[in-house]
Amino acid sequence: MTGGFRRLDERVVHSGHIFDLVTARFTSPEGDVFERDIVRHPGAVSVVPLDADGRIVMVRQYRPALDELLLEIPAGKRDVADEPPEVTAQRELAEEIGMRARDLRLLGTFANAPGFSDELSWVYLGRDLQTVPREVQGIEESHLVIERVTFAEARTMIADGRLTDTKSIVGILLAASMVDGD
Repeated sequence: MTGGFRRLDERVVHSGHIFDLVTARFTSPEGDVFERDIVRHPGAVSVVPLDADGRIVMVRQYRPALDELLLEIPAGKRDVADEPPEVTAQRELAEEIGMRARDLRLLGTFANAPGFSDELSWVYLGRDLQTVPREVQGIEESHLVIERVTFAEARTMIADGRLTDTKSIVGILLAASMVDGD
């Protein structure tokens, strides 16, 4: 469904490690032609992993774009061609927290920034965690710190602004409603 809008073409302005930037031309329902810059991204996954005590296993890692440490749920880019999102989710759990979820349930899919990016994110609830070898990927991951918080603590951090990461907020709130409803 496009409401009468139509993409005409696009050209790559920048091709990078994480995303591509394109300038695309469109036509409106009235026939007006216009351009928009769009970030093309392969998508991402995130997991709200719950330990045996029902606490959320999170990571605090450096995010260069903000130049600060952020508390987040484990997540990563869908950078392996044709890999199903649930497989990517398990891979990211192993890389970041050295765990695998025996019970992995899709909570939802959302568009991160639809005003300028085509990135979609799949967010899962991971339970019945088992320890696996940690497979660190990259400089930031090698310095991350694992933290565990309760849903009540996470809600407080969301409300007072200490937890600002979108995927974590969406995932935690969706997981809380599912866990509360189990």
